[in-house]
Amino acid sequence: MILSSILQAIGLFIATNIDDIIVLSLFFARGAGQHGTTARIFVGQYLGFAGILGAAVLVTLGADAFLPPEVIPYFGLIPLALGIWAAWQAWRNDDDDDDDEAKVAGKNVGVWTVAAVTFANGGDNIGVYVPVFLAVGPAAVVAYCIVFLVLVAVLVMLAKFVASRRPIAEVLERFEHILFPVVLIGLGIFILISGGAFGL
Repeated sequence: MILSSILQAIGLFIATNIDDIIVLSLFFARGAGQHGTTARIFVGQYLGFAGILGAAVLVTLGADAFLPPEVIPYFGLIPLALGIWAAWQAWRNDDDDDDDEAKVAGKNVGVWTVAAVTFANGGDNIGVYVPVFLAVGPAAVVAYCIVFLVLVAVLVMLAKFVASRRPIAEVLERFEHILFPVVLIGLGIFILISGGAFGL
């Protein structure tokens, strides 16, 4: 059970945070040659992600406490809708290549700047994590959170690697538009079906 939760957490983290690699790599490029850049990005990413995770857990606790159990499976509509919207944007080519550059344009590589950009960039993550947390038990939620926090460090180091290898960043950016909607749509359908929503 725990192993299954860990593997699911890894897959979910990858799908919802691939775009952070691009954004963080741009911060690394901007802070190249400056003392302490890696440490500031590392701390900023952890603060921003902790905010996302904390918000997701709080919303989950509130929903779990105040909503009747039969309503919980319908939270699967959130990742399903986000996935369909992301797929629509990818199909329409609305994702501009300059979007990631715009997120860090004119920003210094400071701890709070990185944290703010990380939190703002991860708004969708809260909508994805809450239905998952509601669908699993408390032990699995703890496992998810631990795995996510470990993977944040991996994400930062990967972004540092990518910062000096632009072709890798371009490949990640291209496939993120495919991976993200596919995983979210699949996740939404899974939550709806496993919870018996709509009599499924």
